[in-house]
Amino acid sequence: MLPSEKRIGIIGGGQLGKMMSEAGSPWIIKYNFLDAKGSPCSLQGGTFIEGSLKSAEDIRKLAEISDVLTYEIEHINTEAIAELEKEGKQILPKPSVLKIINDKGIQNEYFEKHNIPIPVFCNLKEEKDWTEKLELFRGEKIVVKSRKGGYDGKGVEILTKQEIIDGARPFDTENTLLEQFVEDITEISVIVAVDQHGNSGTYPPVAMEFDPVSNLVMFLHTEVDMDRETLKRCREIAEKSALSFKSPGLFAVELFVKDGEVMVNEIAPRPHNSGHHTIEACYTSQFEQLNRILLGMNLGNTELICPGAMINIVGPEDFSGKYQLEIPEELSKEAGFFIHLYGKTESRPHRKLGHITILAKDKTTLFEKADKARKIKVIAK
Repeated sequence: MLPSEKRIGIIGGGQLGKMMSEAGSPWIIKYNFLDAKGSPCSLQGGTFIEGSLKSAEDIRKLAEISDVLTYEIEHINTEAIAELEKEGKQILPKPSVLKIINDKGIQNEYFEKHNIPIPVFCNLKEEKDWTEKLELFRGEKIVVKSRKGGYDGKGVEILTKQEIIDGARPFDTENTLLEQFVEDITEISVIVAVDQHGNSGTYPPVAMEFDPVSNLVMFLHTEVDMDRETLKRCREIAEKSALSFKSPGLFAVELFVKDGEVMVNEIAPRPHNSGHHTIEACYTSQFEQLNRILLGMNLGNTELICPGAMINIVGPEDFSGKYQLEIPEELSKEAGFFIHLYGKTESRPHRKLGHITILAKDKTTLFEKADKARKIKVIAK
């Protein structure tokens, strides 16, 4: 029933919260936000609490003026929201999900327990494990991950076995896992929605391309070059993974695919960069979908309206400071380009500043338009 009297509290005030409140604007949804001064959501309507995502006191202040809480980033005070849930506050996805997600080592062990396919991995416990566990992995390259605190490409290194033998130690041993490096994979994301009535739905898979330096998603598109059975398998495994948590919410499931084999890389229990194209390309955006879930509504239609792609706008390496976009005149006249800026006042190298969604009638036209969109530049102001 709309308009709803429920007040949604968002722990985090970045671009995800901003786009979520934009999606809720037509429905007059009431929002409250918690984050540091100057965060993008401080420019939105609603109540903005200036504080820390790690502060139990600040999170409680947000809870006191909100009927349901969610979060737009994983690195928050999990104990605080677990305590609030015990007291009867509704928090979606549930705090129990974050306890699994926030430690990639626990996350992988959880996937194994629930028969969810993942690459071979090993959680390190002591210094000798760095070299003694190498025999578990094929090939010369090893993926080294920080178990906690990694995001947006941070906390992941690819090393050779020899580099590890020679003493390379990018992360603290007890906070590290080793994982099989898989050559020539296609990286896929599937957004899964689970409502409060137990219903679920998946968005069409997207293929992702990453920056080799920052490891950020730079380009994604809906025209995935895979057979129907493999795409169906991607959606099934993603849905199984999300449903295993037994919690309503929105889940971005990142997958590795090679030769028809599908494996889960990791899961984010929130709106995700790989779902930004859904604002224009799908009947129901990932942000509207999460609003529906939090308000106890039924899920919206997840299918594509037309082929879509997304390019991230990130800060260049050659400067930091105030910026503006240099947009070629030809793009301002052509249909099918949508620019989203996140309200960040300063650029820094590899900082996400916004994104561009591209729509087209077919794959060839989509990729032609994407090449034009890459000409948009971030320059010093």
